[in-house]
Amino acid sequence: MPYDRFNVLRSTVVPLPTENVDTDQIIPARFLKATEREGFGDNLFRDWRYDVEGNPKKDFVLNNPTYTGKILVAGKNFGSGSSREHAVWAIYDYGFRCVVSSFFADIFKNNCLNIGVLPVTVSPGFLDKIFAAVEANPQAEVEVDLDKQTITLIPTGESETFDINAYKKENMKNGFDDIDYLLNIKGEIEEFAERR
Repeated sequence: MPYDRFNVLRSTVVPLPTENVDTDQIIPARFLKATEREGFGDNLFRDWRYDVEGNPKKDFVLNNPTYTGKILVAGKNFGSGSSREHAVWAIYDYGFRCVVSSFFADIFKNNCLNIGVLPVTVSPGFLDKIFAAVEANPQAEVEVDLDKQTITLIPTGESETFDINAYKKENMKNGFDDIDYLLNIKGEIEEFAERR
């Protein structure tokens, strides 16, 4: 399923400094019955966003209109727990295109890259600087440049580089998942098959 192309993203951020956020907190298991990618954003962080009667919890960051943006900045060890790709579907469907943390669970990170959410790993010190900047000014922006593999804190100009697999980088830039990539090179595959 194609997703948005990712090149340069400059946005305000939503801070979630909580550490060890697992996939069941991102999207509770009771919402995993659907097999289509749409609609999961409504239940992103469901048990943190809403009380048992479905009323928004005012103290949760996604319910605070002060914080908006396409970049979620999360505490260390984000996406641990079970390997459900629905967690990333929920993040993407909500509108986030990038998640920044100092550490991601490997399976979650790979699911992000397959679904169109760029996981950017930064140093713990740089993560702290982002949180501090956003706390001082919720309108502080961050710029993520996929081609240069840099993340820049706009208010200070401070920047770090991040790693990404070259194949996944090209897919992100083109808005391809693995199937889209293969369909894109179908002609080359057919030519190769004919030569064999």
